[in-house]
Amino acid sequence: MKIYTSRVPPQPIANESIFSRMFPERDPFPSSGPAFIDADTGKSITRGELKSLALELAWGLQHKLPKLGAVHLKRGDTVMIFSPNSIAWPIALHGSIAAGLRVTLANSAYTPAELAFQLTDSQAKLVFVHPSLVPTLIQTFKVLKIDASEAAKKVVVLGWGLQEKGPGGLVQVEELLGHGALRKEEKFEGKQANETVLLCYSSGTTGKPKGVETTHKNLTSVASIVKPVFPSIVPGKDVFIGVLPFYHIYGVVKLLIFPFVNGAPVVLLQRFEPVAFCKTIETYKVTVGLIVPPILVVLARHPAASQFNLRSLRLLFSGAAPLGAPLVKAVSDRLKSFGNETVITQGYGLTETSPTSHLLPPDDAIRKVGSIGILLPNLEARLVVDDVRDAKKGEPGEIWLRGPTIMKGYLNNSTATKNSITPDGFFKTGDVAIIDDEGFFMIVDRQKELIKYKGFQVPPAELESLLLQHDDIADAGVIGVESIAEATELPRAYVVHAKGLTTDAEKKEFGLSVQKWIQERVAKHKFLRGGVAVIDVIPKSASGKILRRELRDRAKQELQQEAVRAKANL
Repeated sequence: MKIYTSRVPPQPIANESIFSRMFPERDPFPSSGPAFIDADTGKSITRGELKSLALELAWGLQHKLPKLGAVHLKRGDTVMIFSPNSIAWPIALHGSIAAGLRVTLANSAYTPAELAFQLTDSQAKLVFVHPSLVPTLIQTFKVLKIDASEAAKKVVVLGWGLQEKGPGGLVQVEELLGHGALRKEEKFEGKQANETVLLCYSSGTTGKPKGVETTHKNLTSVASIVKPVFPSIVPGKDVFIGVLPFYHIYGVVKLLIFPFVNGAPVVLLQRFEPVAFCKTIETYKVTVGLIVPPILVVLARHPAASQFNLRSLRLLFSGAAPLGAPLVKAVSDRLKSFGNETVITQGYGLTETSPTSHLLPPDDAIRKVGSIGILLPNLEARLVVDDVRDAKKGEPGEIWLRGPTIMKGYLNNSTATKNSITPDGFFKTGDVAIIDDEGFFMIVDRQKELIKYKGFQVPPAELESLLLQHDDIADAGVIGVESIAEATELPRAYVVHAKGLTTDAEKKEFGLSVQKWIQERVAKHKFLRGGVAVIDVIPKSASGKILRRELRDRAKQELQQEAVRAKANL
């Protein structure tokens, strides 16, 4: 058995809660230093204030909440955060963790049906909800047939620091603050560090998202092993921009945990918008941007990049989707034209690996462009072919990973856990890579069928199941098609009309109607942006499995023909 290890020495990892790791008795950084800043309002929270507010919220959840007629929470119970990025997010997250709770993070774009699944599967007893999303949550409770009076007991409106507070009759988070504070957080020491603390949801090829059980030790481990490979962070000088969604494992770990333990503040934005993004970099002299490839596409082309002073930006770190050399060069060249010396690098990981397992050191960012970098310390990797043997030198193989950042398993799904984690502890990533003589990995394919749209996972089976609910669709197959312009994959559907369509005009019109139909039923990242094509039959194997490779080949040909026609029309 060929096992790869990191060239970086192992790092010490403590068996404690992530709260204890972030807020030690003697903070090495000044408590008066900023922790989080809201770019829209300018409101900020210092390191000391965040700890105080978190311990106040923890006390409020344990003691005040029941007195307000809401649910009783005990250690180990699950709460949900359903909100776009906000200044209240870190308070809700760390306050819940201090109270000994698990936290499940829900995509703020979810429809009631999607949210209902996660609420039920995670068994969340309470939902922290952004004021703007209260209507969606109320509709979710209706989907679950929970009456209004019972639903109200399960809601805390997360309006702290916001002008909008949400409807009356619901507990506001402010009501849980200022009445008392835990003297110390709930401890998770020794073996208890292996208890679940986060439940992010990762989509599998079976169509239903799976709750990933991330433990305290997973999080303390990733905070420790990333540091020696990540570019050095200078407290008092470095500033992160927080545009990644906090409900995503990449955002919650790399923005709400990692900068804090390294003494750097995060300026947060509710969502990515080119002008606001660039303006925030100028206003707050942002030095580090954790981003995804589509943001780099904007920096390469959008006029906002030249309208604001971005010279403070020394590092752009990309994750969640592959980053290619042409895009890196385009952004680098443009930033250099402004006088920037910005390093653009990337890393690799999955929700199941908490998330980062590989990182491309900044000194190698140009020399090894396109690579996901080296394996982080304390981790082991294998490259496996067909689930049975090690890849030969230079041969691609599926990345298997083992170490302290690997998830505990999938919630309520022992079969999926058993299928993804080997008896000796290796997690099968589903991504195929090669490794060079210097230990740098490069992703070359993906065994999993997931579509990655701007870092978000889109399971084809879920969309196919939904399409089959359409009265006029007899069969469906969904694939991802590459968009060079947007540096991402776009979901594209092939459907068989139940009654058959003969003319191209009819097929085109029906395809457009299906795109609109889907948009009313799924979150935005699942929209069929790659189009809907009507065909006579979905290609399948003898066992009935959709032959996606045939659909991908077909799509490639069709899109090339469309591009030729568009060029001819010009």
